[in-house]
Amino acid sequence: MPSGSEFLPNRLNHIWRLIGTGLSFFVFGLGGLVLGVIVFPLLRLVTRDPNKRRDRARRLIGALFWVFIRLMRGLGVLSFEISGVARLPADGNALIVANHPTLIDVVFLIALFPKADCVVKAALWRNPFTRHVLLAADHIPNDGGVELVDRCAERLQAGGSLILFPEGTRTHRDRKLRFKAGAAAVAVRTGATLLPVLIECEPLTLGKGEPWYAIPPRKPSFHLEILAPLPLSDLIGTDGSERLRKRRLNTALKTYFLERLDGWH
Repeated sequence: MPSGSEFLPNRLNHIWRLIGTGLSFFVFGLGGLVLGVIVFPLLRLVTRDPNKRRDRARRLIGALFWVFIRLMRGLGVLSFEISGVARLPADGNALIVANHPTLIDVVFLIALFPKADCVVKAALWRNPFTRHVLLAADHIPNDGGVELVDRCAERLQAGGSLILFPEGTRTHRDRKLRFKAGAAAVAVRTGATLLPVLIECEPLTLGKGEPWYAIPPRKPSFHLEILAPLPLSDLIGTDGSERLRKRRLNTALKTYFLERLDGWH
């Protein structure tokens, strides 16, 4: 409980962070509309090759996401630290897997890995502020269909990299990781090297089921750690059926993340 002399500054700081958070989301939505209505139609006119157009759109989105993150930091809404080396294997082909505590994790990851494909929840494809951005970047909708693994595998087998959250949704408030089979299925299907990214936010903000205005009592701090690439064989060996290997990998990934996240607390 803050003393009387601390209450007013803390209260003012809370109000300012609430205003800053609302302003940040307004800017994000406005930016999505401007990109969708003006920038990307112009890009289609001047760049006829669809692959070059996609790559240019992704570079632009990655750069703007960095601007957005720094805007939030400048407004005092959050702070962040990124440790480890942001790297892909030499051939640029990896499955980037991360835990998912907050709504803006994907913003950080696309800023860090702008060239990568990304699996994005279906609701964002229906959102008028984000739909055209996702279409221009040619990301993959997480529609829950059985074809999702096939689409992810095709992107990786074509030599690209892919961002995927093994939890499939944001972590629950109890912070227990509930990994689904999708990431393990994609990795086993393709034999892709895994690039783990650990994400922590303290105190938690923009968690699962929380509205944007439910800000925590103090400024949240993000810590992202990009770890060294993990060959699939290092986690589960090389033997066993595809079904068994998927099960092994899902368990191994969950254990890998839990051990390292526990070390941060």
